[in-house]
Amino acid sequence: MGSSHADVSHSTSTCQQPCPPAASVERSTLVEAVAKQILSLGQGRLLVGIDGFTAAGKTSFGHELAEWISTSGRPVLRATLDDFKKPWRDRHLYDRESGEGYYRNAFDYEAVRRLLLDPCRSSDAASCVLCSIDPLTQRDHSAVVTPVGADAVLIVDGVFAFRPEINACWDFRIWLQVDAELSVQRGAERDQDWAGSEAESIHRNRYLVAERLYLEEVDPLPMVDLVIDNSVFTRPQVVRGEDGTV
Repeated sequence: MGSSHADVSHSTSTCQQPCPPAASVERSTLVEAVAKQILSLGQGRLLVGIDGFTAAGKTSFGHELAEWISTSGRPVLRATLDDFKKPWRDRHLYDRESGEGYYRNAFDYEAVRRLLLDPCRSSDAASCVLCSIDPLTQRDHSAVVTPVGADAVLIVDGVFAFRPEINACWDFRIWLQVDAELSVQRGAERDQDWAGSEAESIHRNRYLVAERLYLEEVDPLPMVDLVIDNSVFTRPQVVRGEDGTV
């Protein structure tokens, strides 16, 4: 680990989640090992995608990974695909309420590529956009740019991160594994504030249906570099790596 602590740049979205405090020695050890594996890919810009069922813990893991990598001296950019959904003002043009509609219509992959991923992959680009449309306020932040250093590590979390539209952009792919029922339970508890009594139905009948369609059509697991069982937050475990371990 380097002696200097680099910056972690976050998006301007109001839909922010803080980095969780250290939960256990086991978790800190695993995060460190994953960070070192990513850094071993070498110098230059690196793009890391974190996928998994809704409420699998993708954002928290991305924040933890970013904090560790920044302590090595590499600048980190954090983004989430939720900040690149199509605006609600256009919802009359498509279905995003059903599970299939959510899977096919919710995310603006052209904007993800144009504003975020392609600039970070290009040595000629000096900046990128970390948020297109704020999912809570619906404010357009696509003109807000963030500098991208020559050795920056971009960590992006989100469902469907390994769809064909953006899959080729990643240098390292992580899948956080949780049981489907645990995903529904966690998600319903998390979203009680805005979804109320409909929270469980939304997760079971929209998000889970969308996830199963994704698994059927894309089959992302064979293409990932690392599968981590995140069912127990304090005891995440590597299920599969390139050699079976981190």
